[in-house]
Amino acid sequence: MKGTMKVGIMLGIGKIGYETRDIPQPKDNEVLVKLEYVGICGSDLHYYETGAIGPYVVQPPFVLGHEPGGVVVEVGKTVKHLKVGDRVALEPGKTCGHCEFCRRGEYNLCPDVIFFATPPVDGVFQEYVAHEADLCFKLPDHVSTLEGALIEPLAVGFHAANQGGAHAGQSAVVFGAGCIGLMSMMALKAEGVSRVYMVDVQPARLQKALELGADAVINSSTEDAPEALLRLTQQAGCDLAIETSGVEAAACQAVLAVKKGSTIVLVGYAASGQMDLPTSLILDKELTLKSVFRYRHIYPMAIDAVAAGRVNVKGVVTDIFDFDDLQNAMDRSVSDKANITKAVIRMPQ
Repeated sequence: MKGTMKVGIMLGIGKIGYETRDIPQPKDNEVLVKLEYVGICGSDLHYYETGAIGPYVVQPPFVLGHEPGGVVVEVGKTVKHLKVGDRVALEPGKTCGHCEFCRRGEYNLCPDVIFFATPPVDGVFQEYVAHEADLCFKLPDHVSTLEGALIEPLAVGFHAANQGGAHAGQSAVVFGAGCIGLMSMMALKAEGVSRVYMVDVQPARLQKALELGADAVINSSTEDAPEALLRLTQQAGCDLAIETSGVEAAACQAVLAVKKGSTIVLVGYAASGQMDLPTSLILDKELTLKSVFRYRHIYPMAIDAVAAGRVNVKGVVTDIFDFDDLQNAMDRSVSDKANITKAVIRMPQ
């Protein structure tokens, strides 16, 4: 497809503009996708606010956004499983396929991954993207491209649940009721966990958690979370904890709230890059600490869970902004985190 497209550009910390660029041409193994929705991730906000995450430093002009859903408008010569008109969710990371991690199936750990909106790789706050066809997953007829854009954060939630060995009959607690926390809670429920509790300090987010299926919520700004969780589990403690907030106090509460021999999955990044945890208690309880870096082999199961109605990803969305309103969308998402759980950008239709 020939022509130009509008691209949302991060021009500097807290500043968004637009550029006109050529529509990318798909390679033989790629498809060209007209994007319809792109989610705003916490990492997008962190880059927007600070210009960096660890060693990844934004060099403007830079394109944010890595949670896309859209429609195939052109197909590369060797692509057989997709056609023009298919609606797809895009997995944003291209891996090398040859390193030890890729060869043993842990491709999310590939050191040479090319991932949307991870400097220096541009993201997808733009009208079109050419992407490897094997990373574009066809959506069932009744699953919208808005839901397709939310498969990426749901994949993180499912990976967290899988890392924790989630299964029927368990009780679990999720610390942090933001987008990833809510996705983790719904993934746990979809995998059969019997009771899932959520801890946060924002009443609006806790209310959203109840709406989406949490069995009980705890506001840790007004209540002792470990005590409340012990009470909810008849003093047994939870079988599994997922920490998504990146707050040291929450991770410490998780250690207190789980039973001996259980697992804690760390998902949220600490602002300082490190946490001071009660290691003596971790040892005494013989806890297993696991962590999450993105996801692997999750998109098909996540799409199936949405299609089957086991996960309500649309319910996480609190705000939808037009592409022309990208600056306001980013600013509001930064300044009103108490009320904006998940914002999504609606691209020109």
